[in-house]
Parts: sequence; C-alpha cells; structure tokens
Amino acid sequence: MTHAAADTSARTIIGEPEVVEDRPRTADAALTAAEIVADPAWSRLRNAAEAIRPLQVHDGSVPETSAHADAARHVAVIADALERFAPVIPHDEEYLRACARDFRAWAGAGFGVPDFSDSLDAFRPARDRRDGTAHLVVFPMYTQNGSPDRLVEAVVCEVIWPDFVAELEAGEYGNALYLGLRFADFTSGYDTNSAVLFPESVAVTPRAVAGAPAGAPAQLPPFTWGAIFADREAARFRRVVRAAADITRLDLPTDAARLLDDQQLTERTFVMWDMIHDRTHMRGDLPFDPFMIKQRMPFFLYSLEELRCDLTAFREAVALWRAEETDDVTREHARLVQYAVIFDRIFRFAITGTRVRNYDGLGGQLLFAWMHQKGVLHWTDTRLTIDWDAVPDVVVALSDAINELYWRSIDRPKAAHWLAAYAFLTATLTPHPASVWARGLPDDVLAGPLKGYTDLVLDDEFPLSMFYEALSKKMTTVIESTAGITGSGAA
Repeated sequence: MTHAAADTSARTIIGEPEVVEDRPRTADAALTAAEIVADPAWSRLRNAAEAIRPLQVHDGSVPETSAHADAARHVAVIADALERFAPVIPHDEEYLRACARDFRAWAGAGFGVPDFSDSLDAFRPARDRRDGTAHLVVFPMYTQNGSPDRLVEAVVCEVIWPDFVAELEAGEYGNALYLGLRFADFTSGYDTNSAVLFPESVAVTPRAVAGAPAGAPAQLPPFTWGAIFADREAARFRRVVRAAADITRLDLPTDAARLLDDQQLTERTFVMWDMIHDRTHMRGDLPFDPFMIKQRMPFFLYSLEELRCDLTAFREAVALWRAEETDDVTREHARLVQYAVIFDRIFRFAITGTRVRNYDGLGGQLLFAWMHQKGVLHWTDTRLTIDWDAVPDVVVALSDAINELYWRSIDRPKAAHWLAAYAFLTATLTPHPASVWARGLPDDVLAGPLKGYTDLVLDDEFPLSMFYEALSKKMTTVIESTAGITGSGAA
C-alpha cells in the first residue's frame, strides 16, 4: 500500500536515507511527510504493523503463545524504525521514543492487552500547529468507520493549518485541541471510511491520579488533541457532490463549483468547518453533555447533536461572510463552508451507510426536508434547484429551532427531552408507519426506565423518502468508491 508515496516533493530523499537519518534536525528542517514515506524505514515499519495485526484479537492482545515469537520480531522492527525516525522528526521525538518503549514493554510483558498511556501522553500534535508539519503516528487503536478492534495502526500525515484558520482559532473560535490533517500513507485500518484520529481510540489503561486520595478510582489520561483528515473529507465530498449534481441536474453556483475543481481549497474549507463544529459540542445551552458521555439513548438524539454542531458552523460562516470587517480570504472560505455543509449533508450523509440507527443519515434527511418545506429547495420536473439567496436565513432558522429545543430541555426531565426531540423531528420528517413512538409509547413504558424508551426505537425509525430512495440507487456505487480515498487520489 503506497497511497501517497508517489506524490513526493522536491525535498524527498534520494538515495540511501539512513545516512540522512543520523543528522540532527531542527523543527524547521524536520522530515516532510513525503520524505518519511519515501524512507525504507517507513516501509519496514508499515509492513511489520500489517504483519502483527492478524495475530491480535479484539482488545489488542496476542493470546496465542505460538505467535509470540513472530509478534516479537515485528515489534522489534517497529521499535527500531521509531527510534530511527525520532531525531529527524524533532517535534515528535519524545513521543516516538516513548512509543518504541511501549512496544518493547508490550512484548516483554507477554503481549497482553496493550497499554500505550505513556506514548499517548507524549504525543502533543496540537501544541505546535504549523501548516505542512509531518507526523508519524503508531498506536494499537481502533479506527472509527474502519476497524472496531484495537489493532496496530501506523499513519504518516501532515497538518493543514492555513493562516486564516489560525487567525480564527486565535480569536472568536478558540479550539486549542483541534487540528486538520492530510494523509500521506497508512495501514489497512485507514484504508476505509475513517477520517479521524482521536486519542480516545488508543489502547490505554486507567491509572491512579497523582495526589488523589487513597482508593480514588483510576482515570484515563487527559486528552490533548483531536484530528480530522480533511483531505479525505474533501476528496469524497468532491466525488459524491459531482455525481449527485449531475444526477439531479443541479446547476452549481460558480463559487460552489470551485470546490469540485480544487482539492486544496476544499481541504481548507473543511478545516474551518470542522474546527467550529468540534468546539460546539461543549458550547451552548446544553441540557446535558449531549454527545461525549457514553450513554445509551435513542439514535435520533445523536442526529440532532451532530446536526446542531454542523449548523453552528454554518451560521458562524454566514455571520463571517456578511460581516464588513471580514477579510477577503476568510469571507471566501466562509461562503464555501455554507455550500460544504449543505451538499455534504444532503448528498452524502443522508444515503451513506446502513439504515441501522444511522444518525448522520437522519441529520441529512432533516436538513433536506426542512429546506424543501421552507421553499428554498425544489425537486420539480426531476430537476433540483436551490434558491441560494434565501438559503442562509432558512438554514440558520433550523439551527435556531434546535437551539430552542436544547434551551427548553434544560428544565425538562431526560425522558421529556427525548419525547420533545422526537416531536421536533416528526414536525418535518415522517416516521416509519410501524413506529411505536409515532403512535405513542404505552403508559407502562412511559412510567418505566429509560431503557424501555430506547428499546422501542426502530433501527430505521425515519425511512428514506421517495426522493432519497431513488437517489440512493444511483449513488451507491459512487459513495462506496470513496472508501480509502485521499487527497492525492481525488478525482
């Protein structure tokens, strides 16, 4: 697998890179992502990571003692490569050396459930966000929308951090933990739909907190970053929207069409969108920590939370686009964020994945139906048209309505909030004809534990409309083709 290895810059090392590896470098002269991928040490590391994955089980351990000798050889290759790269990726040197120690400790302890707490604590990519900064990341981890098992994954990537995003983050949109990334190469867990790199997915063990009272529960280490691969998001957006616009005969505005022709422009647009989205999960009039707490609740509540954050990015983009003091570069991207939110939501999210509790899909359905019923989106004579002058205020009104639902729910019991959220959705979307929620939950369920409420939500509580049923049949192959896509492979 050499996804982006061929896309090397003029700085790519030619010849025997081991000679170069021994030369100390400053942060400004650290290896680029292309140089890391071109180095034979990366190939050795990636191949060893791929070889150890089949030996691991769900929790990341290698239970078969007969496989330990092979696993130990693979670990030695990985650890040696990490130590070779450490001095030439100086901003990550502490992490790379800690990771090598964690790998050797895992092998030395007999390949039980891995604990990479030390190396995770040492990895601080958000501490110095500079455009083009390369990172080599190796952990036993699961990849969201990829492998659900904590297998060894290795990825080379570079930071996308344009000046206008840095200025926004330093001002009204502070988000010290977020960074956008671009793929250079990766192991098979990322040859999927996964577009995130989150510390929560790394195999770690809770530990006692220094200074805590005796008997206090162990805790996970604090998480200091969260990253999204904007190049993958941009690439699949461009492929899907191009196909959907053609199928629906939608005439794209000139500035929106630029997103389909310019990968880097779209990447920067997604970085801006994601930065505002990410910070929104903990901001606003929230009835509870709506998404981060691991709790079982109806999937449509996750739909509303994810859509709330996207629509907050949309409304902030509208405000920046309309503000006289906004500079030209930010204004340009603020307008493009609006197009990106709408098109990604209505064309890709709504029909991607299964119909089993698909909360992102439901959010896309809601946005489409809201725009249609408010008269700014039209499907007439088998042609999609959108009244772009009226769109900003109509979409912001949906954001306002969700915010109002959240604000009122601060004073409601949790069950009442769930029922109010369902009523909010059914004011725009039609639920399944067999829905118990739509008919009204029976009194014994209403009076019982919340588990009873959740158990009665259908897997596909809000089926696709006839429009989406037809669109999905035409778009399935296109959407499936975006698995594993990167910016370098975008159409």
